[in-house]
Amino acid sequence: MSPKLERILLVEDEVDIQMVAQLALEDVGGFEVEVCASGVEALERAPAFNPQLVLLDFMMPGMNGTTTMTALRRIPSLSKVPMVFLTARAQLSEVAEYRRQGAVEVIVKPFDPMSLSQRVMEVWEAFHGQSSSSDSSGASSTPRAPEIQS
Repeated sequence: MSPKLERILLVEDEVDIQMVAQLALEDVGGFEVEVCASGVEALERAPAFNPQLVLLDFMMPGMNGTTTMTALRRIPSLSKVPMVFLTARAQLSEVAEYRRQGAVEVIVKPFDPMSLSQRVMEVWEAFHGQSSSSDSSGASSTPRAPEIQS
């Protein structure tokens, strides 16, 4: 059984997306969410918040998602925390590159606020080798592929 996901760090520079994602994750999912508007802010606040999962915008001014993820991974307490990109840039080649760089999953923007918490839980469970759905034999199903929009 995977540990219970409680704390999510959301790194997103667009205020509208911050508000929608935070509302969805807190009110629908029951998570504690720390919102940071930049990679620099995430690096300052993440160690004290001690997130269990990081949702990270890919395209941000200053430090982009990859740079932020790399810097967060240098913090010993965050080195193994799953990091998920939130991005509108989700062509198959881009998703493969995000994963090569260390992201465990990609959630495509725009996302459905009502299903964001469930999607995050699916990623969490897949990261911990479980799935939120299973067949009658109890075997875990294969985690969903990323949602790709053209």
